[in-house]
Amino acid sequence: MKSWAEHIIAAHLAVTDTVRHGEMMQSDRYFVWQEDGRNDLEADDRHVEKVVTGTTDLFTKREFDPWKEEFEETMDASPYIAWRLNSVQFEPDTGFTHYEWRWEVV
Repeated sequence: MKSWAEHIIAAHLAVTDTVRHGEMMQSDRYFVWQEDGRNDLEADDRHVEKVVTGTTDLFTKREFDPWKEEFEETMDASPYIAWRLNSVQFEPDTGFTHYEWRWEVV
């Protein structure tokens, strides 16, 4: 069985290999992802289902970048990933559109 990190990495690599764990890149479009906590299901004083939470950010200078849709389709295809698009922002100082997803992996 794959680990939670393998599921998230596979979702990114299905779209591109232009992805980094927690660090920005020098490119006109790239993903950055980072785990940031847990949201475990607890029962009978035990963690019966372990869930890792995190974010993925897409920075792109392409209008209507197809990577957005491709990434969402890839996450939808995984039975282990729950996600939502958290924000979309244009960053005038850099010219990037910044998409941010929140996800949880069982």
